[in-house]
Amino acid sequence: EIGMGTPRESLRLQRDDQGATHLVVPKTGEDHTERMRAWSLQKIAALRVMGLSGYVLKAKSPSCGMERVKVYDGNGIPNKDGQGVFAEALIAAFPQLPIEEEGRLNDPRLRESFFERVFAYTRLRRLFSSEWSPADLVAFHTREKLLLRAHDELGYQDLGRLVANLKAPREQVATRYQEMFMSTLAKKMSRGRNVNVLHHMLGYLKRELSADCKAEVLRHVEDYSAGHVPLLVPLTLLRHYVRLHDVRYLATQSYLDPHPKELMLRTFIL
Repeated sequence: EIGMGTPRESLRLQRDDQGATHLVVPKTGEDHTERMRAWSLQKIAALRVMGLSGYVLKAKSPSCGMERVKVYDGNGIPNKDGQGVFAEALIAAFPQLPIEEEGRLNDPRLRESFFERVFAYTRLRRLFSSEWSPADLVAFHTREKLLLRAHDELGYQDLGRLVANLKAPREQVATRYQEMFMSTLAKKMSRGRNVNVLHHMLGYLKRELSADCKAEVLRHVEDYSAGHVPLLVPLTLLRHYVRLHDVRYLATQSYLDPHPKELMLRTFIL
């Protein structure tokens, strides 16, 4: 797409004596950096009007690799510390957009995390593309509370303080909330934080459940905490009781269904 012809000659990243990185043809030394940067700007301009919710890049590519791309020094020795030319421009243009490399999506945990952020980003864009009010943002934040807490308690608290003090201009609030929201979701979930959220959910059900039912939930939570069963096991039981007893606060939480169940993304996550 940058006019190299077919078949395309191989490319690699090369660092010059001043520390600048170039996209070159190793056989000839021909430099395609500026051509690729110009193409990247055109591509990004086209992507802006598409309403992206996520983007998947090609791993290790000198144009599209997100991280650990080989960069060769003047002696032809590679260091895995580079980033593809297009990938760098894409991340700079869409700093909150969920972006992942295709190879990493083979990992069930990374795949679930990526799609969780994709659908969260979609919900967020839907809110801020509307004529939203402070009450709308409060309602949105309320629905996302447990999901945020499962990722990062401090991030959740910081977002809560922002929502509780909505005195800044709307655009400034939207920008800051989006930055903090996506940054929080980018933190890895941990088993410990998930266990805390599950106990928190059970607290909302304590008046509704019999002693035997509570003991059953706790047993599944303990099994998950020990790594014996996936998160889906205690979560499925809690979801059942939430709907059975119509616990509205919990029923609206995105944590219960952060992505379509048909994707089965939580099935194999311990």
